[in-house]
Amino acid sequence: MAPTSTPQTPFGRVLTAMVTPFTADGSLDLDGAQRLAAHLVDAGNDGLIVNGTTGESPTTSDAEKTQLVRAVVEAVGDRAHVVAGVGTNDTRHSIELARAAQAAGAHGLLTVTPYYNKPPQEGLYQHFTAVADATELPVMLYDIPGRSGVPITTETMTRLAAHPRIVANKDAKGDLGRASWAIATTGLAWYSGDDMLNLPLLSVGAIGFVSVVGHVVTPELRALVDAHTSGDVAKATEIHQRLLPVFTGMFRTQGVITSKAALAMRGLPSGPLRLPLVGLTEAETEQLRRDLAAGGVQI
Repeated sequence: MAPTSTPQTPFGRVLTAMVTPFTADGSLDLDGAQRLAAHLVDAGNDGLIVNGTTGESPTTSDAEKTQLVRAVVEAVGDRAHVVAGVGTNDTRHSIELARAAQAAGAHGLLTVTPYYNKPPQEGLYQHFTAVADATELPVMLYDIPGRSGVPITTETMTRLAAHPRIVANKDAKGDLGRASWAIATTGLAWYSGDDMLNLPLLSVGAIGFVSVVGHVVTPELRALVDAHTSGDVAKATEIHQRLLPVFTGMFRTQGVITSKAALAMRGLPSGPLRLPLVGLTEAETEQLRRDLAAGGVQI
């Protein structure tokens, strides 16, 4: 069983979108995934997203996805929410992944907006509804038009929020005005999906984060959200400002690349990347070290 949750915080407040560790030959490293999951939960994560973009889901097979969910649930499922990414641009495939994730023990589903084929809003509504209907698991939508090409409008979000299992949204739209309206009108639990906007989104009603920088600064993210929730906005702002170099450094290039590099610097499981992603150059690695050090991360 996953830790207890509330309608306001269905997956907790601090979740890291976990990388997928690979071995030196590029195969799935399940032992490394379990060790990394345990480390991240020990650091203060309420939950982990597996098989998301940061987990290199475009390059892992369906069988690997199922193995990874099962391994992470085995490692931390009794003390953290394990949320499986099941989004694709093929509704039938997403339903298959959702059912496989439920069978593997996942506690929830992350469903990204279908990408590349640019469906209209009615198509989005029917897609997300079909996925939510396919299992008994709670669903977090993932709105990231910079990758998908199509935003989920506030009107569509409101329609989707009427579904009993669509309970949350991961917001990577980068539009605080639209977020404000959507939070006010949908009632969905709102999670920041853009680390630089973690604090601003809290200020308009978000309840937590789905983070990439959580690979290296989970305790600080926990302190930030706890300070804001308790009303100490000055402390939350101080933490946010202290983390600015980390937010900047971890997104100078693709976040999977920097996350795996940062984990390797700290001796934690990560492994190589699968093409088309490639590792940092020597100069980029040194820049990342400087960025992390400037944000107080011990390497």
